[in-house]
Amino acid sequence: MRGARTARTTTDYEADTGRIAGLPVRRHHVLLIAWTVLWFFLVEPSGGFSWHYLRQGEQLLFSKQPDGGLSLYAHHPELQIGPVSLAAARLTAPLSPHIGQLVAEAAMSALGLVMLVLIGRTAALYYLGTGTNHRRLQQRLLIAGLAFIPMWVEVSVRFAHLDDVLALFFTTLAAHALARGKPTQVAIFLALAVDSKPWAIAFAPLILALPRPNWLRTALWFAGLVAVAWLPFYLGNLDTLAAAKFTIPNQPASALRWFGVTDPSTPWWDRPTQFALGLGLGSIAVWRGRWPAVVLVGANARILLDPSVYTYYTASILLGTLLWDAVGQKRLVPWWSWIALAALYGGTLAIPSDSARGLVRLAFVVVSTAYVLLWPTQQTRRPRPPADDPGAGRGRAGRRRERVLVGAGH
Repeated sequence: MRGARTARTTTDYEADTGRIAGLPVRRHHVLLIAWTVLWFFLVEPSGGFSWHYLRQGEQLLFSKQPDGGLSLYAHHPELQIGPVSLAAARLTAPLSPHIGQLVAEAAMSALGLVMLVLIGRTAALYYLGTGTNHRRLQQRLLIAGLAFIPMWVEVSVRFAHLDDVLALFFTTLAAHALARGKPTQVAIFLALAVDSKPWAIAFAPLILALPRPNWLRTALWFAGLVAVAWLPFYLGNLDTLAAAKFTIPNQPASALRWFGVTDPSTPWWDRPTQFALGLGLGSIAVWRGRWPAVVLVGANARILLDPSVYTYYTASILLGTLLWDAVGQKRLVPWWSWIALAALYGGTLAIPSDSARGLVRLAFVVVSTAYVLLWPTQQTRRPRPPADDPGAGRGRAGRRRERVLVGAGH
């Protein structure tokens, strides 16, 4: 009888977690791994478009050349890559250029799968104590992940932008730490994101989603770690300040064109406005009780005001929609992930007019931002039952069972 109960318990556990019998993986993980491998081999032959920037940057950073070391950004403002990313790229230095690039692309692709698991666990923690259907959550993550992976391979393989990859990876870790109630980790991971790519500053409002008593200490940790990474370059060569004024062409398909901005390159006010808008929208999202929308609205601010329209930008949008679809709402079908993929990536391939593509970008930003900030959503958290509630014991037992499922991974 005991053996029968044990077998039944094991079967129930595997059914609840989606675990494949005897293996430490789940069915949706296997599908997402296969999907990633397929896209990797489709894209890799034409991959590594920007990897040479990482190799150049890490060689200069660790060299004694006059235009390297702490003078790197002063002499090469085109390398808008954070020092953490350059240090990570240094790990491939002992390898040949081709092998190093291949290893980096494979590692960055794998990080996308790790992020999917982390977001699944973040969602499970966020809904802990609300009677979450974990199988439904896994299905939602699978459907959203199928949209996320093509854009992740775009940034990690086709363009090989290690800086963007690390910025988004550390931001995912920060969101997971937030769900776990770890304020110091939130600060560390957000700082590492900014130290990997400066535009990740738009995700800093995640700090405001912590309990108010943690705000000051977390903000000080965050500011201090950002300063540790960037301040030496400004003190080592004051001309580094000019790197912040680096401009890129204002492309005809940018949403900026619809605001009447026809400057041939980045307007002087564009970057500060971009950062301010991202921080402001993220703060509103937290104030509205919707911190899972912070990444989406921050990424929206980037593509709304950026003069360029590179497809790898869409990876940050897909991370934002993935967080919103998995954590911010309970619908089985993650519509926003697929809408973003179709509008921003599919539109790039299918719409011949530059002006029309810019309009699509503008429309997506406006509609998705308005939706996540203003559209009524279901209450995601339920109050814990008081100790004298007759059902409190059952609730605690249910929560204990959910914790087991959370710890098992998603």
